[in-house]
Amino acid sequence: MISKHAHVSPEAKLHESVTVESFSKIYEDVAIGAGTTIGPNVTIYPGARIGKNVTIYPGAVISAVPQDLKFHGEYTTTHIGDNSVIRECVTIHRGTDDKLKTSIGENCLLMCYVHIGHDCTIGNNVIIANTTGVSGHVIIEDFAIVEGMCGVQQFVKIGTHAFVAGMTSVRKNVPPFVRVAREPLTFAGVNAIGLRRRGITEDKLKIIEDIYRNLFILNNSISNGVKSIESEIPDCEEKEMVLNFIKESKKGIVKGPL
Repeated sequence: MISKHAHVSPEAKLHESVTVESFSKIYEDVAIGAGTTIGPNVTIYPGARIGKNVTIYPGAVISAVPQDLKFHGEYTTTHIGDNSVIRECVTIHRGTDDKLKTSIGENCLLMCYVHIGHDCTIGNNVIIANTTGVSGHVIIEDFAIVEGMCGVQQFVKIGTHAFVAGMTSVRKNVPPFVRVAREPLTFAGVNAIGLRRRGITEDKLKIIEDIYRNLFILNNSISNGVKSIESEIPDCEEKEMVLNFIKESKKGIVKGPL
């Protein structure tokens, strides 16, 4: 159902089951999947690709041009996966010629006033809480949680199942499976509660705890910690994930407890 008070471009492609409420505007070159609800006063600019059963609340602005002075009007897009929820006044900017798209995965929750900058890649089942700002080119992997009023610097990567405490500044990469907090942002333990909720076994949890004990507690540098993990921890998927994350982190990773 499309409200008579909404404006939908005839060039937009909406499934017949999409709901668009009053005073929303949907521009050309927009595609919206079955069962999606667009609340009142939502603006969806060209290049938006919105999946099935997405709910977008009032005041959200999707696929606006990026706040990047290097952007010169190149064709780029914004993708939002199935079953995601976009709360009030969220802003999501489309990509630049770096990645050509901004991507939000499936089953994500972006709470009120969250901003997602250009060329970000947000995985599946990610939660980002109120008023957090995510700068351009950021990667947030599956099942990560970022609490409210955080600032995430451009080109930062937050690993899978990580938990970022509220009111923090994320200037370094956050490895998988950990909790980080304080200012400057530091390791605050393994995200054991979140991992158990998602069905991680106690045996795997112990391996993850051993990995980070070697990395942050038993050694006085990241390089020494990596060597210790390589020699002390049995080969497994979690070990490979953490070591690869560290090796690929050109910005460096958060530090251990002070």
